[in-house]
Amino acid sequence: MSAAKASAPASESATVIQAVGVESQYADIISQIGGQYVHVAAVESNPNTDPHAFEASASVASELAAAGLVVVNGLGYDHWAQKMLAASPNANRKLIDVQTLLNLPDSTPNPHLWYDPKTMPAVAKQIADDLSALEPDRAAYFQANLTKFDDSLQPWLAALQAFKAKYGGTAVAVSEPVGDYLLQAAGCKIATPFSFESAVMNGNDPSPQDVTLQQNLFKNHQVKVFLYNQQVTDSLTQSLLDLANQQGIPVIGVYETMPTGYTYQSWMLAETKALEQAVANKVSTSKL
Repeated sequence: MSAAKASAPASESATVIQAVGVESQYADIISQIGGQYVHVAAVESNPNTDPHAFEASASVASELAAAGLVVVNGLGYDHWAQKMLAASPNANRKLIDVQTLLNLPDSTPNPHLWYDPKTMPAVAKQIADDLSALEPDRAAYFQANLTKFDDSLQPWLAALQAFKAKYGGTAVAVSEPVGDYLLQAAGCKIATPFSFESAVMNGNDPSPQDVTLQQNLFKNHQVKVFLYNQQVTDSLTQSLLDLANQQGIPVIGVYETMPTGYTYQSWMLAETKALEQAVANKVSTSKL
């Protein structure tokens, strides 16, 4: 285990586990479960930058190599981190690959797993189990924090169910599949062709046919809201934002990296409330 000593209560000496959540939302969960017994770093943590343009450095490689616990997303989203970890093997390191944890095939088209309500409870449980294996004397502490975390998800889950009960079937448009799992959990119908979403996500030009179809969703008022990746806005997305504004269709900015000032739970709840405000009151929430 890669660990560092930190100050502890006078009655005992506590080992602090060095941990890395490659994406800040995973780092947040590690921090919530590990509490005072972990020191957590997030590699991709800036909500104002394009995470796909991230370039790892030697300091990041060193941080990963020294970690006793690492959480990666998988599905090619953070392949560079997996390569770095493979280059510095450590038999004692606990590695949580969320794709593997959820038994998802490589062909899974949407890598933004943290928007799925089923993801973080599974991740949090594995974090608690792995921290307990690294520090057995703290197992009860980690498990108590896991229970607290699971309980704290209830307001978000309740908001999703309330939206689904009242607005299930609502048609929405998206720029790319960042928030699709949340939309599906809320019972929304995603009217944008996935071929369009995938092209934008991968930095490619959607087909002219898909662009026309997407534009017509706005012009013909076939959708109630437009969700776009707030961190990656190209000329096409901007043109769609302008068109949505012209047609009186509210917009919501969604994030790939946890926005500043939020926990994972409050972030997901805020996005869900923004969705409700857009559908119920035509209120836009471009930035959390």
